[in-house]
Amino acid sequence: MNWFERGWYGEHRGTLLLWPLSLLYRLIGAWRRFAYGLGWLKSERMTVPVLVVGNISVGGTGKTPMTLYLCQQLQQRGLRVGIVSRGYGARITAPLLVRPEHSPVDVGDEPYLLASRSGCPVVVCPDRVAAARHLLAQYPLDLIISDDGMQHYRLQRDLELVLIDGQRGFGNGQLLPAGPLREPVSRLANASAVVVNSASVGSHFALPAGLPGFRMALQAGAPVALVGSAHWTGEAVTLVAAIGNPQRFIRTAEACGVQVAATQFFPDHFAFSADSLAAIDGPVLMTEKDAVKCRPFAKADWFYLPVQAELTPIKGSPELIPWLLQRIQPRS
Repeated sequence: MNWFERGWYGEHRGTLLLWPLSLLYRLIGAWRRFAYGLGWLKSERMTVPVLVVGNISVGGTGKTPMTLYLCQQLQQRGLRVGIVSRGYGARITAPLLVRPEHSPVDVGDEPYLLASRSGCPVVVCPDRVAAARHLLAQYPLDLIISDDGMQHYRLQRDLELVLIDGQRGFGNGQLLPAGPLREPVSRLANASAVVVNSASVGSHFALPAGLPGFRMALQAGAPVALVGSAHWTGEAVTLVAAIGNPQRFIRTAEACGVQVAATQFFPDHFAFSADSLAAIDGPVLMTEKDAVKCRPFAKADWFYLPVQAELTPIKGSPELIPWLLQRIQPRS
């Protein structure tokens, strides 16, 4: 973890010195929400319902596996689903439909993975309103899922699923830069539902009254070779990851019986190259999100760990998919 993350999650208290900047961040965020709510800042409503899969904190909370889960479940029930995403790290200034000939460098690692795995059309653009328009101009859809974009209030939304890292929680509870939060915890009261990734909900916070909650567990499959047809034979590996919370990847791998000999972690969305991994000798195990960037220069003993989300209701909450289907109503 870097200095900020160590402060946010309790190894030191130095980031609290940045509290005045956090107060300014809070005031700007509150003003934006207020201005959009009153119509002082223009927002746009799409012709189909919009579901935001987002978070109120920085770092990985499992949005990509959650989005893949929703796409799979909703398509099985006959809904036509499209995805909009920012395309983090890609140089995109206009909406771009992700196609097989693109690379993660062109469109971003998460949109590339979503397009490859979901079976849904994916459009990337920092302006999610423009992305949604572009998507609807090309496809007849029943629902748009916004991958992230919780704070992109220009795009009106019908439903918000807020993901929370159940292992790290909200850290010190402060907003950026003193803490890891993009919005205060009180923002959850206005969400449609909360999804807690990888831990019990009670360990970090209590659900607001009446807010449905769900636990998400990531079930891992057998490691898959990035190139060729090699099979992982159980040897110790070097774990490689460029994700928001690499400690979760360690726990997931070890829970599958993987022996971890070493780890090499990089900043989230890191642009891998052959040189960046040249010093690693022996088998490598990485996340699927990282694998799509490393495949062009991968070695025969490099593998990724596929994961699939499983959702269960927190006590008193309904089953997620039937609950969603009741709320995804066509526009009149």
